[in-house]
Amino acid sequence: MIQVLNLHKSYATNNTNAVSDLNLQVQKGEFYGLLGANGAGKTTTIAMLCGILKPNTGSILIDGKNIEEHHEYIKQHFGVVPQDLALYSALNAYENLRFVGKMYDIPKLELEAKIEKYIDLFGLKPYAKRKLGTYSGGMKRKVNLIAGILHDPKLVFLDEPTVGIDIQSKKLIIDFLKDLHTKGTTIIYTSHNMEEAEMLCTRIGILNLGKLILEGTPNELTALNPKFHKLENLLLHLAEHGEISLNS
Repeated sequence: MIQVLNLHKSYATNNTNAVSDLNLQVQKGEFYGLLGANGAGKTTTIAMLCGILKPNTGSILIDGKNIEEHHEYIKQHFGVVPQDLALYSALNAYENLRFVGKMYDIPKLELEAKIEKYIDLFGLKPYAKRKLGTYSGGMKRKVNLIAGILHDPKLVFLDEPTVGIDIQSKKLIIDFLKDLHTKGTTIIYTSHNMEEAEMLCTRIGILNLGKLILEGTPNELTALNPKFHKLENLLLHLAEHGEISLNS
């Protein structure tokens, strides 16, 4: 589904390499976690994969198509659920989702049916006609997620989809993502919640200083060293030492 070749991105303002010589492959149907400490290059990588940022060098293929040459086609087949809410506070849930649906040219009757289905699924029916500015953080996250998957994308980018929400809303979102994955959707996911990542991801890539330094299933990564009982231990070690020691 995704093939990244020799991707490089630097910023002239601070003369740093945000992403350096990144090579990455994600197969169709994978739930792929892109993890790393702050400043590791996760946000820059996701922004390039979504076509928001242009790399200095390298290429990105999505579903076999070059993202620069087939940008409009690719946009129709992937969804983005950003950490910063991509919603209008002055509009209610229905109005926000209708606006998104029209951008994807979803036929009116189909769009209304989908909106109703997801509003009910996420328990938003009693609040759906209120302005989003009055919603709790968890409610906004739910609408944000619906907006990203309303057009049934083949590929979904999720950036911290459960950050700052209550336990009940988090469980509902996690259960939905599991179901979305079982239906064959490819998911690229970033998070600081390592327990969540271990539970959801079929494979994980770890970035450090803009480079992909480790890749494997959660079990493969935590088995690298006897100290790494959990992904959190592995990330803490990397943050402190910048490399992996295979010794105990």
